[in-house]
Amino acid sequence: MAGPPHTIAHIKGWNSWNTCNMLDGLRPAETAIDDEFIRRFMMGTWHDLIASEIIIKRQHNIIRIAAITVQKISVTKVYFLIGYTEEILSYWLQCPIKLELQTVEDRTAVVFKYI
Repeated sequence: MAGPPHTIAHIKGWNSWNTCNMLDGLRPAETAIDDEFIRRFMMGTWHDLIASEIIIKRQHNIIRIAAITVQKISVTKVYFLIGYTEEILSYWLQCPIKLELQTVEDRTAVVFKYI
C-alpha cells in the first residue's frame, strides 16, 4: 500500500512466489490453481478472522500456510478450525498441510504504515 502497483517488483517483493514453472516445473498451472483454492478455502473457513495475506510455502511434498488471525473466538474453536483445515486440505490436495498462525488482538495491530 505504500507504493503504486507498477513498482511492486522494484521496491517490494511478493509474499508468495510461484516458482513451479522454473526449470521445467512439473505442474505450474495446477500449482497456481491449488494456491488460489487454498486462499479461498482459508478465507471462507476463517471468515473475518484473517488479518493479513495468506502465505503459501511449498517444501518438497509439504504445504505450509502462514497467516495472522484476529483473536475473536475461543481457543477450542481455533483448535477445531486448525484441525479441520489441515485435514480437509490434506485430503483434497493429497499432501500434508501445516498451518502456521499468529494471533493479534485487533486487526489494526497489523497495519504498520498509513498512507
